[in-house]
Amino acid sequence: MTITLPDIVILAILLVIVISLFSGMYYMLHDRGQSTRAVKALTVRIAISLLLFAVLMIGYWSGWLHPHGLLPPHR
Repeated sequence: MTITLPDIVILAILLVIVISLFSGMYYMLHDRGQSTRAVKALTVRIAISLLLFAVLMIGYWSGWLHPHGLLPPHR
């Protein structure tokens, strides 16, 4: 199994989404409603998630990404 550039880009975006999710959780626990940092972190997470969706759609439509099933094809 080889890791291609689209795989690295998708994994990097997923990592940024998870980091943003945990930063939003951190701000919710520590700020206790005194600032808007949690809302901003969660807004960034939603924007990055939409970016990932767009990257996946563009990759599929351009032919860079190919869907596959969980089971190997029958021969």
